[in-house]
Amino acid sequence: MSVVGVPTLVSNVRGYVDTTIRWCWIPSWLPSWCPTSQLQLQNAEDMMLRCVDSTFSKQYVPISNGNRLWTLTFSSEHVKDKTPMVLLHGFGGGVGLWAQNLDALSQQRPVFALDLLGFGQSSRPLFSTDAQEAEDQFVESIEQWRAKVGLESMILLGHNLGGYLAVSYSIKYPDRVKHILLVEPWGFPQRPDSDVEDRPIPVWIKLLGALFSPFNPLASLRLVGPIGPVLVQTLRPDFKQKFLSMFSDNTVSEYIYHMNVQSPSGETAFKNMTVPYGWAKRPMLERVDQLRQGIPITIIYGSRSSVDSNSGSTIRALRPRSHVGITTIRGAGHYVYADQPEDFNNKVLEACSKVD
Repeated sequence: MSVVGVPTLVSNVRGYVDTTIRWCWIPSWLPSWCPTSQLQLQNAEDMMLRCVDSTFSKQYVPISNGNRLWTLTFSSEHVKDKTPMVLLHGFGGGVGLWAQNLDALSQQRPVFALDLLGFGQSSRPLFSTDAQEAEDQFVESIEQWRAKVGLESMILLGHNLGGYLAVSYSIKYPDRVKHILLVEPWGFPQRPDSDVEDRPIPVWIKLLGALFSPFNPLASLRLVGPIGPVLVQTLRPDFKQKFLSMFSDNTVSEYIYHMNVQSPSGETAFKNMTVPYGWAKRPMLERVDQLRQGIPITIIYGSRSSVDSNSGSTIRALRPRSHVGITTIRGAGHYVYADQPEDFNNKVLEACSKVD
């Protein structure tokens, strides 16, 4: 099965050669220093998706400038007339991280999960160093993808960076969006003024921030070369726990590793969109009032997350004539969809139940 108007290109995946920028100033370092490849990334994703029971297709969707967005499509006959849901992952993520959600979410409507431009198996082009232009590149790639796939309208569900882009897209293309679901969204509040905070940033953190500011957020993962896979397993054992119902091995950490030691295209764009300590240069709360009032928003937080949930209340205050639902899932952290997948799936389905 292929997406409407887009040829299925799965057979070409193994022979695909990404001609976009490399991660380092010496291109030959990547294959020799980091134990990864496009094929290994594809195999790691296949392992992540092996427990998904629903029938789905996989294809590259071509957009402008020779770029392509890697897409999973779930669309059974009994839901084909429903408004589709489009899943936008967060920073450093990819379609495979939705493994515990795809079956449930696709029972009521078509579901599309795509790797954002610069991440996962999608093309990794050179982004602008300007924050607004980089954001626009992300947004335009989503719009070109939508047009190529042939979706008239959609529900946008975005986690982390995906939530930020979901609102940015909806401001520019409101006719294409019927509902927005923000899952632990990044980039909404302004960076606090440390001079007036009750707990100012410690000097040693400021020094580390200054030291590492020239580098991409995940540069260390590439710099350590062959020990990278072990480093992911050691520093983030929680990811294995999140998917324990599906995998008892290192499937998740291997997928995360291979996604994030390829060319850091989207990672560089994200860095260019931030100020020190990860705050957005262009906070979305400053623009959320530009969003059409008729587009409902559902915001989902994890009770154990470090993300400040006050943005949800602020969005509600800024949109008094619009529906803004806020829910917190107990026992979940930032990766709420993986920490408590059953509760998360039920909340999403409930929020979208009124969408045709």
